[in-house]
Parts: sequence; C-alpha cells; structure tokens
Amino acid sequence: MRFWLGAAFVPTGEFVPLARAADRLGYDTVAVSDHIFYSDYQASYPYSDTGAPPYKPDTHWPDPWVTIGAMAASTERVRFATNVYVAPARDLFTVAKAVSTAAALSGDRVTFGVGVGWCEDEFRQTGQDFRTRGRRLDEMIPALRALWRGGLVEHHGEHYDFPPLSIAPVPARPIPVYIGGDSDAALRRAARVGDGWIGNRVYPEDELEALLRRLSGFLAEHGRTLADLDVVAPIAAMPSADLYRRWADRGVTATMAAPWWLATSAEKERHGHRTLPLKLATMERFADEVIAKM
Repeated sequence: MRFWLGAAFVPTGEFVPLARAADRLGYDTVAVSDHIFYSDYQASYPYSDTGAPPYKPDTHWPDPWVTIGAMAASTERVRFATNVYVAPARDLFTVAKAVSTAAALSGDRVTFGVGVGWCEDEFRQTGQDFRTRGRRLDEMIPALRALWRGGLVEHHGEHYDFPPLSIAPVPARPIPVYIGGDSDAALRRAARVGDGWIGNRVYPEDELEALLRRLSGFLAEHGRTLADLDVVAPIAAMPSADLYRRWADRGVTATMAAPWWLATSAEKERHGHRTLPLKLATMERFADEVIAKM
C-alpha cells in the first residue's frame, strides 16, 4: 500500500513545504486538484445534496503543473499527480506540453490523473464543448501518449486532427495515465485505457467493495483484472496499518491521506490557527503510526 497526500484546498504557499515533508516522511505521491475559477456556477456540484461545491471563492486552486514544477524542484523522491486534471476543458496541445514539461523537469515523477469534470461553466469559458468531453478525452489520451513518446506524430480523428509534428521536451519514461471518477463511464475508461484508477471521494468500506466489483467486471471485458491496474482509493475509516493491509489484499494499491483532517484536540490546541505547522505535525504522526508500519 502506498500513500498519496491529498492536498485539495491547501493554500498555495504551503505546497512546497508539504511536498518536502512528504518526501522526507515516506509518502508516495502529492496529489494536486484542479479548478480554473470560482463563480456562482450554473452547473450543480454532483457530490453534495445541495448542489453547492465544498469550497469558497477564496479557496486556492493553483495551476497544477506550475505547482508540481515548484514542488519537484524542492524534492528528490516523492511523486506528483493530479487528482484530477480536467483535460477536456483545455486544448490538446496545452495539456500535452504542460504535462510533458512537468514530467521532464521532475525526472519522470509525474502521474497524469485525468477526468471529464462536472463544471460546465469552466468549459464554456475555455471554449470547449462540455457535451463531447467524454468522447474527446477518449481520443485525447492516445494522442497525448503518442506526443509524449517524441518524434513526429500525426493524428486524424473526430475531435483532433493535426499533421506530422513534434513537441519537446518529452519524458524519458511513459507518463502513467490514471482515470478518475466512479461513474460507469469513468470505470469503463479506466478498464479500457488506464494505467490506474483514482476514486473521486472517500468511500465507506461497503461502497468500496461494491465499486471494486464493478471495476473488476469492466476490466474482465478487456481481459484485465485488478492486478493490471493501480487502484487509488480513499477509504472512510480510521487509519491503521491493519485497515490498509486488508484493502491491499483486496487489490487496492494506494490510498489518499490528508492527516490534518483528523488532527487531535492536543494538536489543534498546540498549533491553533497556524495551518502549516498543524499539517506538518499530523503528517509526521500519520507517517509514524501508519506508513512506518506497512
């Protein structure tokens, strides 16, 4: 079991020190989330009863690839992932160049976590078609993989059409592509083309078991099993080495941790409103109590 640090809603200035701590403490990956802007969205957030998103106008959403570049320059071992990047809200070459550059600068420590997104407002403002986002992502992934291999590449498809061209820099190794989301469409996409799958919320154990069964069924349609996929699943249970060993036996290869959400009363009293010291203290405790015992 590997541990991803879930860094959603983190102030921009905290990313680099958190990455340094993750590098030192044995976390596998720092995960960066993605939104382009905040507004009074016309789109309804699909994971809340009210349709309102769980963040405010002043919540930081730094550009993931700029942020990953800064963290990579300050670390040696830890990997970086997007959880998840809404690639279809951008044009193909903006995505290809940003991800490729981040991979090259980090020494191939980048995982491309990607999803179709829920916020139609963002697509509208970037001039991308919200209705075709799934089909465009299906076509975008193989085109990206071809561009990232380097050399002349051409593509002639329904949504993307370009003559022979190349981008540089390109990574020394293939960039892993992980599909985010737990809809049937997302799970089918992960089973068909993904190197991994990322859960998009924290799952109670019974829901996670049902989800893995669904994912296994879709994988079987392509002659694959859970063993062929990196499964990153946030789990709604108190963290412990026993918990994660049990789910590792079930096929979960990584989980998401944001230890500051489970800060003790003593930690909160000691650090008060100093959010970075509190995060660092809880990360260290989680590393000692869980990661070191795996």
